[in-house]
Amino acid sequence: MEKVVHLNTQNAQELAEQASESFQTRRATVSALEEMLYKPIPVLDHGFIRVVDYMGDDSAIVQAARVSYGKGTKKVSEDRGLINYLMRHWHTTPFEMCEIKFHVKVPIFIARQWIRHRTANVNEYSARYSILDREFYMPNIENMAAQSSINHQGRGNVLEPQYAQKVLDLLKRDAMQAYDTYEYLLNEKGEEDRPGLARELARMNLPVNYYTQWYWKIDLHNLMHFLRLRADSHAQYEIQAYADVMIDVLKKWVPFAYDAFMDYRMGAAVFSAKMLAVLRRRLSGEVVTKENSGLTAREWIEMEKTLEG
Repeated sequence: MEKVVHLNTQNAQELAEQASESFQTRRATVSALEEMLYKPIPVLDHGFIRVVDYMGDDSAIVQAARVSYGKGTKKVSEDRGLINYLMRHWHTTPFEMCEIKFHVKVPIFIARQWIRHRTANVNEYSARYSILDREFYMPNIENMAAQSSINHQGRGNVLEPQYAQKVLDLLKRDAMQAYDTYEYLLNEKGEEDRPGLARELARMNLPVNYYTQWYWKIDLHNLMHFLRLRADSHAQYEIQAYADVMIDVLKKWVPFAYDAFMDYRMGAAVFSAKMLAVLRRRLSGEVVTKENSGLTAREWIEMEKTLEG
């Protein structure tokens, strides 16, 4: 079943106005991204991501690198090869020459996790000036899990369906009740002879599963760092859902950089100096065990899991 994008009146009007406009430009554009500009992509139950604007493409990365390194880059003449070289050797500044701006609708508790990435420019919807919609996030039953017994910041086993449904019912009840109180405090309809509470105060009772919106602008280097962490299988499911959409945007925007990113970042593994020493000993034919490896128990487990894939 195809997901539906939930747009409020303001969002829908804004998109309609923008889509009706057309501009000529002499700068490099990416046709796949041009097609996406006014098409919000649904995420979770009420959220979305859309590309608002962007600057640069794969050629901008190459251009910046050649200005920076001069004659040295002639050893890698082909654009894809140069981008691979830059990614492989952690030459990050050429990737900072490209930027992209997203419009994101996201649950508040995920936004608070997201904002920890302090390398972007952010302007968030303000409930001091506007009234929030009655839209809150409710996870699917298959994503309802207990606290992990081994990971203090992650999920463990999925809840039994009956209990999961009970939890969802409680979450929905509380969210609906909180919004009813919010509406009462605002008294926007003037149904009673009393003043409405200031919006900046009335909002404080709403739970963090309500949706907020923001414009989020970031350069390509820092976007890839964000995606390396948030599109990882260990990241929280809800933020992964947004990161997965952004990975697809990345592929359309800068396909050479995307391929290099997937190869040298997402598909790569990092080993400590001690781990590399263990691997060298193994390659030389030595039998290395956890006890004689020089690694801690956790380091040994992490290394073995990485090697097992």
